[in-house]
Amino acid sequence: MTDGDSVDVLRISGLTLDLGGRRILGGVDLALRPGQVHGLAGESGSGKTMTGLAALGLLPPGARTGGRIELEGTDLLTLPARQLAALRGRSVSMVFQDPSTSLHPMLSIGHQLTDHLRHHLKLDRKAAKERAAELLTQVRIPNPREALGRYPHQFSGGMRQRIAIAIALACEPKVLIADEPTTALDVTVQAGVLRLLRGLCDDLGLAVLLVTHDLGVMSAIADEVSVMRHGLVVETGPRGRVLTEPQHAYTRQLLDALPGRSTV
Repeated sequence: MTDGDSVDVLRISGLTLDLGGRRILGGVDLALRPGQVHGLAGESGSGKTMTGLAALGLLPPGARTGGRIELEGTDLLTLPARQLAALRGRSVSMVFQDPSTSLHPMLSIGHQLTDHLRHHLKLDRKAAKERAAELLTQVRIPNPREALGRYPHQFSGGMRQRIAIAIALACEPKVLIADEPTTALDVTVQAGVLRLLRGLCDDLGLAVLLVTHDLGVMSAIADEVSVMRHGLVVETGPRGRVLTEPQHAYTRQLLDALPGRSTV
């Protein structure tokens, strides 16, 4: 975790989103710092995922945005599609809830990792393979060199999510957006993935935006927490304060809905 004087690596200011004649986001403000996990919580439909997708330019056709999303001072919303595509996976990466959406079932893990590395970093085949093995080691995949030759279906759900994280980290991005990365996993595996994300954040100075509906997950990993409702951030603050002394009625309602709230 970094100190309070760290410069924001990603700053979202007044982000609005209109889609299909509806306002999905009504003016979102968020800031991410290196080495920090910023949790973004709220019920389904609150706008959490759309906020993350907007940062990568992955919104549905017809979406109209306003405000600013600045990556180290560059407004991503103003970049031409080609420049934004070059940043995607290089400077900003995303991990999704279901790793099967980002892992091709017919391609080996090694193929998917090395293809990503060769495209963005222009590594030759040998260097890309070495880097791929290092990445699998980093996310604690057993026998990483052997694992490069295997396919997604040969791994458990938790291992597939770790591989998806490895691909997202392959080009050493400054920001990782993790959209409900543990929802489909059992409690024990979930805890392991959360520890992995926390460790990567600390070791690599990564800025992580963790999107989840589960405030219990926030209590385990987040430094800062923002709570969303109806496309707006209604409360932001340090994890300890937000989860023990919430200022907004909606945050209190989310906390009251947690089983065993006294343990949070």
